[in-house]
Amino acid sequence: MAAEKEAAKPVRPKKEPQPLIIPKNATDEQRLKLERLMRNPDKVTQIPERPKEWNPRAPPEFVRDVMGSSAGAGSGEFHVYRHLRRREYQRQEFMDVISEKQQLDEEFQRKIKENQIKAEERTAKRRLKRQKQKEKKKAKKVKEEKGPEKKTENDQDSEHSTAESEEESE
Repeated sequence: MAAEKEAAKPVRPKKEPQPLIIPKNATDEQRLKLERLMRNPDKVTQIPERPKEWNPRAPPEFVRDVMGSSAGAGSGEFHVYRHLRRREYQRQEFMDVISEKQQLDEEFQRKIKENQIKAEERTAKRRLKRQKQKEKKKAKKVKEEKGPEKKTENDQDSEHSTAESEEESE
């Protein structure tokens, strides 16, 4: 019977044990994890959900017979009062943090808009400058195409005066 069980078991090739590698720093650890994941790329990996942001419990609608820490309160009433007070302080602190986040976010969005406006203004200014340069080149090209055969008197006078000034400087 024992022989039958041994014969029924499929024979698996023995895997060689992988050498133990101790990561020396965070990059080695990350590399080892990636290598382990890439050994079997078809395997599904679990990606954890993002943790939900903590919210305090809503304040109670109605609290009965809470006398606080003043005289006449029972021994158990003080603890009830203390817990309610702690929860209220947590709720107020949470609201302060939320309002500060919103204020920072609004300020950030305002700065982004300002930067976009400034960038658009610079772009428009540079675009205008490029267009002017293109127009000057076109005008110069048109003038050169028309001008070499027919020189105006002003052009001839200016050429004559530059030639004279060059001779005088020598």
